[in-house]
Amino acid sequence: MPTSRRDFLRASAALGLGSALHPFGLRLASLGALAAPADYKALVCIFLLGGNDSANMVLATDTDSWGRYQTSRNVGGAASIALAEPGAPAVAGGLDSQGASALGGVLPITPRTDNGWPAGTTGTGTRTFALHPLMTNVQGLFAQGKAAVVANLGTLVQPVTRAQYKAGTVPLPRSLYSHNDQQSMWQTGAGEGARLGWGGLLADTFASANANGIFTAISVSGNAVLLSGRSTLAYQSAASGPIAINGTRQASLFGSAAAPGALQSLVTHPTPAAPSHFQADLAAVVSRSAAAQQQLANALLAVSAAPAPPKVTDPRSGASVANPVATGLQTIANLIAAGQVLGMKRQVFFLGVGGHDTHLDENGSHHRLMLNLDAGLGYFMQALSSLNGADLSSSVTAFTMSDFGRTFTSNGSGTDHGWGAHHLVVGGAVKGGDMYGRFPTVGPDLGAFVNPDSPFSGVWIPTTAVDQYAATLGSWLGVGAADLAAVFPNLAHFASGGSGLLGFL
Repeated sequence: MPTSRRDFLRASAALGLGSALHPFGLRLASLGALAAPADYKALVCIFLLGGNDSANMVLATDTDSWGRYQTSRNVGGAASIALAEPGAPAVAGGLDSQGASALGGVLPITPRTDNGWPAGTTGTGTRTFALHPLMTNVQGLFAQGKAAVVANLGTLVQPVTRAQYKAGTVPLPRSLYSHNDQQSMWQTGAGEGARLGWGGLLADTFASANANGIFTAISVSGNAVLLSGRSTLAYQSAASGPIAINGTRQASLFGSAAAPGALQSLVTHPTPAAPSHFQADLAAVVSRSAAAQQQLANALLAVSAAPAPPKVTDPRSGASVANPVATGLQTIANLIAAGQVLGMKRQVFFLGVGGHDTHLDENGSHHRLMLNLDAGLGYFMQALSSLNGADLSSSVTAFTMSDFGRTFTSNGSGTDHGWGAHHLVVGGAVKGGDMYGRFPTVGPDLGAFVNPDSPFSGVWIPTTAVDQYAATLGSWLGVGAADLAAVFPNLAHFASGGSGLLGFL
């Protein structure tokens, strides 16, 4: 990308580059001296890339809603995406006589607060809900008060009704139903091409409290615009640990003990004797990158690694396979432990998980995605509870995001792009065991039934904004109201007083 030297130096400054550029000049905090858990907080974003079908992750199970669910989703014969009712046993052979997947019934959850009966829903008493049949860990965490559901969440500029949507009288988010734009909207509040993410902007406000600011925002899934601030740049780590320059860390290279040091000098010092400004800047960046890698590698050696996550077993195929969600969260757990050594006070992490664009064969794929997410969250909470000898489960909050929800109606084999969706927040600090936001009226327009929450085809208009969700997370980190208002300018459109906070933390 074309850039000016001034822009390049600004970005370099965010990495802490100075005039003294010894390759390993970054100072390491006292090894083994863990910060008090109460003095540390971290957010972990699990981004479900492709648009997760949250209508099969969190479900309303009252008689009225369940009937509409079955009508909308139990189509396509063997390709039916409808799940079985609570208490239903798993059925051998892949499908039961109703077309529901042979995973057993959905798992009941009982929110502490009655979510209420939405317009168009007929029911009495307390409305009932459930989770996907394979989400046993989340069900347990919900019962323990360590997991919460945020219902019908999505990108919004301001609150929108069905009538306003159809009349086009209020502003809408850019390029609804577009993967790239909506992924960007969730992370930045703007469409594709945006350069500043709310995670990075929040990090700008607290990075100075960290002894090593370069590790304030860390992605284990490549570049993530969520973590890009005005002064904060995301540090990228591979699933296996810090990314190193091949050859420079070995005892010998090409049979020569002197070669690794020579290679290190070549890539971190500008040549010739009078280099251009760009050569000097590039060498400085590489030098600092190598220094940061070595510093983080040393910190990881100083802590006890999180245990390896167990494999998961697909209930349909019986195959035992590695869980990419748990593997990514293991890396994040290790980085959190290293952060205690490095003097970190606040951090934001990003893990991207692909495969959620389930237009086709949702019946054969979505259950594996839910199994991986559930097992990963269960593993992560267990790992945090004894991380290098400290319980950090109340100091770390994990939360899901995704491009958008999917249509409540089936296309015969899967679901198409939607808008509003349900999400999970997990951690010891979460006011869990409850559902936040209003669970929508379910079912498409049919006969005399007109769904006030759906403009068409079973798409839900969100009733809670991403800005409210993200601002609640930022408030828990300790970001003040004025900074939250600057990061999320649309907050003033939601809730009384413009705070927009949901209260799940």
